[in-house]
Amino acid sequence: QEHIEESGGGEVQTGGSLRLSCVTSPGNYATGWFRQAPGKEREGVACINRGDGSTYYADSVKGRFTMSRGNVENTFYLQMNSLKPEDTAIYYCATDLVCDDHALTLTWNYWGEGTQVTVSS
Repeated sequence: QEHIEESGGGEVQTGGSLRLSCVTSPGNYATGWFRQAPGKEREGVACINRGDGSTYYADSVKGRFTMSRGNVENTFYLQMNSLKPEDTAIYYCATDLVCDDHALTLTWNYWGEGTQVTVSS
């Protein structure tokens, strides 16, 4: 059974920053962040291939969000800067085999419970 646990959500004002954390089971594959706002479809935000560290981002967050690996094994971060009200959503961490632009449009195999991010104007 895959273990995935997110943390770090909260409420910030427009232009603020938050860092989300995700702890997963060990394995050499991919970790991704997705989000879903009320009344909207789930959107792939960012992902990382554990093997080579390559990352991919949705166009809506490029230049503002950065996904990285932590110093503690199987820990991953999503640094979110210059937050906008439209970034408000539940953010989910997920794992699957591969991360690339196409993978961000798919439904991944394993999911965490999610963490709420609210950006107020």
